[in-house]
Amino acid sequence: MVRTQIYLDEPMHARLREMARQQGKSVSDLIREALARSYGVDHLSEDLKALEAVTGIWRDRKDLGTTDEYVRRLRKDTHRLKKPR
Repeated sequence: MVRTQIYLDEPMHARLREMARQQGKSVSDLIREALARSYGVDHLSEDLKALEAVTGIWRDRKDLGTTDEYVRRLRKDTHRLKKPR
């Protein structure tokens, strides 16, 4: 682990102190967790792995028809009747 220093404005520091107290963690823990969520390589690679795993899973399905047909079926009952004038 590497030690670093950051400057926070008073309201941000107070908010972090309060959240740390409520969660039973240190301010440093909260900052590390936030940085891992935002910039963590592992988090991003897990999301990409999940997307790659599902890409094209329905490509060989013959029962779905084309995208146009599917959308038309969905919209079939949503056409509004014209009101008489």
